[in-house]
Amino acid sequence: MKRFKKILYVNEPSVADKSAPRRAVQLARSNNASLSVCDANPELPRTLVTLQDTYDQIHKQQLMQSFENADMEGVDSNTILLTGTPFIEVIREVQRGKHDLVIKSAEGSTGTLDNLFGVTDMHLMRKCPCPVWIFKPEKQEEHKCIVAAVDPDPNMEANAELNKLILELASSLAREECSELHIVHVWFLQNEDLLRSIGMGLESTEVDELVEETRVEHEKWLDELLSEYDLTDLTTKVHLIKGEPGSEIPKLVAKVEADLVVMGTVARTGIAGFFIGNTAEKILHSVDSSVLTVKPSSFQTPVR
Repeated sequence: MKRFKKILYVNEPSVADKSAPRRAVQLARSNNASLSVCDANPELPRTLVTLQDTYDQIHKQQLMQSFENADMEGVDSNTILLTGTPFIEVIREVQRGKHDLVIKSAEGSTGTLDNLFGVTDMHLMRKCPCPVWIFKPEKQEEHKCIVAAVDPDPNMEANAELNKLILELASSLAREECSELHIVHVWFLQNEDLLRSIGMGLESTEVDELVEETRVEHEKWLDELLSEYDLTDLTTKVHLIKGEPGSEIPKLVAKVEADLVVMGTVARTGIAGFFIGNTAEKILHSVDSSVLTVKPSSFQTPVR
């Protein structure tokens, strides 16, 4: 995969995860990209401001210790210390340095669904303008199974760019790591329950026909999307699932024991301040895996 040029690794001091630093170095090397290793910490209280230099030095040492088992030879790297609200300062650094990927270990140390992704993780996935890769703390060095969640509905203009980015990233990673690639699209007939209610006056067979027409339409859209990609060299399985995406995608992730989910996070609505879709939010709170989240180029972060 030769897509990234400037990678920003964000240290997560609460998690002793050696796999994410090694993966960041590996990705930088394979992309011939620069790697900035940063630590973002809140400001010291005014009464302790005289200890700022010592405070910074300790964090810099901790930062380098996290990479002590990673072979940095041949990688253009540097360290950055950020002070302030962590997610805000990270996003500001992304903007200043024109980074095109953020890598970070998940804040949750137990890997349970309730606390895998912390406050900073969620803010970055909601508001960071570049792709954000949050690693689940784990021992394994490679992702054996990758799930790419797409929405090929041609009526949504932003979908085309997101689908392209999701499939390019997921297929490139699958090739690099010889992973299984599962491509999933979840569909449903809008207001099916209402259409089946007695008050609508429709026969059950009529609604069944509408459901089948909807399935065929979504299958066509998915086939058209995948026809643009040569995936013959990969172990690939395509899933067209009827249901609610926020529920069905986590079920599939659990069923195939996916190590990584690649997905978009921008809401369909144009409501100001609504930076992540309800479906994406539900998925992120329901999966027990690493996630790589992407946004369209038109996305504007609220962080300035």
